[in-house]
Amino acid sequence: GPAAASDGAAAPAHPPILSWIFAPGAPLGRALEADIDLSASAPWAVAEIAAAARATGRTARVHLEVDTGMGRGGARPEAFNELVAAAAAAQAEGTVDVVGVWSHLACADEPENPATGRQVEVFTAALAQAERGGLRPRVRHLAASAGTLFHPATHFDLVRPGIAVYGLSPAPAVASSAALGLRPAMTLEARLVVVKAAPAGTPLSYGHTAVTTTDTHLGVVPLGYGDGIPRAASGLGPVTVAGRRYHVAGRVCMDQVILDLGPESTDVAVGDTAVLFGDGRDGTPTADDWAAVVGTINYEIVTRLGARVPRVHVPAGREDA
Repeated sequence: GPAAASDGAAAPAHPPILSWIFAPGAPLGRALEADIDLSASAPWAVAEIAAAARATGRTARVHLEVDTGMGRGGARPEAFNELVAAAAAAQAEGTVDVVGVWSHLACADEPENPATGRQVEVFTAALAQAERGGLRPRVRHLAASAGTLFHPATHFDLVRPGIAVYGLSPAPAVASSAALGLRPAMTLEARLVVVKAAPAGTPLSYGHTAVTTTDTHLGVVPLGYGDGIPRAASGLGPVTVAGRRYHVAGRVCMDQVILDLGPESTDVAVGDTAVLFGDGRDGTPTADDWAAVVGTINYEIVTRLGARVPRVHVPAGREDA
């Protein structure tokens, strides 16, 4: 960790990583050997972390999670003293170093919601409980993207922006990505695998829910609900080809979607790139556009893409290459 690095010892091979979702029996020793911090929200987790520390001969870096109002992970405030006591005992025996106390905000994307202020109060009380229990956590953390951007009182020692790091607003109804100075980093695109002429009256996709109204050209994009394209976007999902915007025609299939390219699209050819979402420049759709048409949030659109969709990292400054 940072302390070892400051001693002149070799620094970890990665920035600090915190892992906090695990069931009993998880291979915690492997996490410790990889210099990964672990979270505990109940005494059983402290016990398993301490056992892994003994087995590996390492001191585990632990963050205690308190449930300040999310109702998800973390010890309830009335049970936090028990967690503090278990962690303090493990720290006294040298298996654990309690480096942090943390929680998560439920309503930070609603700037006027009083729940955030209440969670800060509960969190502050939990920090005092930890101090009284003999712990001296160096990092207290509460804010994700929305807290970071909209609630300075939630910042404490570090913040955990997630979606904002990838250029998306955590609350588009409050402030768009552009208004926050963010630029979406992910572009989802595929090359057309079919382009063909079709007459007016041609029914499209499963159930024939769409029918061409003019003589036209059809394009097939090799992405479908098996890749994370929402089936609810049938007939709705926006796609651009050669700078022109279309919508998914008919139902989303498992591996493909159809575009009705219109009669004027004689310049579109197989192999051309279809952009499902990107940064919104040049009229390309955005993840927010897809979220809007299916009634979900941008988080779901960008995280549901399947493992068979290749991820290509574009180095900074090479976006237009």
